This record gives sequence, C-alpha cells and structure tokens, in this order.
Amino acid sequence: MQGSLGEKIGEGAFSEAYVWAPGQVVKLFKAGVSNQLGRHELRMIRAVRAAGLPVPEVFGEVKLDGRFGIVLEHLDGPTLWHLSRTGAVTFEQAGAVVAALAMSVHKTPPPAEILSMRCYMENELRLDEGKIPKHIATDVLALIDRLPPGHGLCHCDLSPGNVIMTAEGAKLVDWSFAMRGPAALDLGFLHVILSELAPEIADNPERPRLTDGAAQSEYARLSGISLAGLTAAMEPYLPIVRTFVVLGNVVPSLRELLIHRIEAGLRLRD
Repeated sequence: MQGSLGEKIGEGAFSEAYVWAPGQVVKLFKAGVSNQLGRHELRMIRAVRAAGLPVPEVFGEVKLDGRFGIVLEHLDGPTLWHLSRTGAVTFEQAGAVVAALAMSVHKTPPPAEILSMRCYMENELRLDEGKIPKHIATDVLALIDRLPPGHGLCHCDLSPGNVIMTAEGAKLVDWSFAMRGPAALDLGFLHVILSELAPEIADNPERPRLTDGAAQSEYARLSGISLAGLTAAMEPYLPIVRTFVVLGNVVPSLRELLIHRIEAGLRLRD
C-alpha cells in the first residue's frame, strides 16, 4: 500500500502508530508479536465498522521489516485519557463516555468469525511460555466452562486511552482482543485495567479508579440494573480477565500480584 513511515505518534504494549500518508496512519505491531493478532484486529475493525460502530476506516495492510501493519484513517483529536489527565473532562464525564461506548458495543451483533472467550483463552494458553502455572490454566478453563459463556461482542480494552475524541464524536480503537462473551467480561476488563493496571503508571492513581467507578455506575443506569447487581455479575469473570492480562504480558511487574489475585478469585468460585 502506497505510503511511507513518518512521525511516530503513539505506542501501546503491542504496537506503534506512525503517520503514513495524508489522512492515514499505520498501526505497526512490534517485532515478535504474532501477525495473527494484527489480522484479527483488521477483520474486527472492518466488521464492526460495517455494523455501525464508531471506529476508524481501514485502508489495507502492510508488511515492514517483517512487522504487520494496518493502515487506518487518521482520527483527529485527543484521547479521552489525555483530556481526563489534563482536567479538560471530569472522571464522571470520562466514565459516561466509556459506558455509552460499551453499551453500543454490547448491542452490536458479533462478527461471525470472532472467537469465543473459551477459544481465545485456549489459543493464548497454547502460546504461553510459562507465564501462567499449569494448575491455574486448568482451573481457569474449568471456570469458563461453568460460567454463562455469553454470545455478545466484547472489545476487552475499553479504556480511555483507546477512545479518540473527534469533532464527530468519540471513536473506539484497538480491537486486537475483541472476542465473543458476556458484557460482564468486558466490564471486568475495564475494571482491571482502570483499577489495577492504570494506577501503577498514572500520575494520580485515583483518577483511573474514579473513572472506572463512574463508568460502571453509568453502565448500570443505562442497562437498568443496580450497580450491586452489575458488580456481582462481573466478579466471577475477574480471574479470567487477569489471566488474559498475564498471558499478554501487559504489565510484567504485576505478574506475581495478578497471579495471587487469580488464585484467590478461583478459590472463591470453588
């Protein structure tokens, strides 16, 4: 695809974003990241955009020095995380935006080819290199089999850093970990990201926690259930979410703490 690698404008755990051509960026996955992850995201973005969700347009794929890249529409605007950090929006406002996007995602029929939570976990465990002890892997799969699987669309990274606030409204990016599951799984990811991972790197650890609380509260209101009911529905999925986080090696320094919490959560489910 015609274009050239320009200025680096963003970076995540698995990829970097560069200017590519006028109105376009390339999301370039880091060396060592499976090309399957990038191709999965490309398929998911195309499918959810066709379904009407607010995501960037996909222009194609590229290979640069063996690294897989997705050429995307350049979304003009700051992230919700940036606006929250600078005080341009309150944590209540940020939480409301995230909750509304989550509700839109969960009302969207999942693409036919999307993997279930069970299949996604099996694939991740198959590629594991000792990050998860074997007994935990066995117990997590058994937990998944006992829980209501859910058949909805889950983004699984609904954090303010993946929300771009454009002139046309909020747009949701980073669909690498989209899977089929219950809304409680997606809300569990949101909770772990904002209440356990983000506080470790935030200048103000309370901001992501407060944003999580506001998002969960607003989602409960939008869905017509109590916050206590929502929290109870989410709780059994937290060991599964934390296992995905450890397998993804998202925050290596938290591995031991997360494994301890996974084991504690699994004991509660016995």
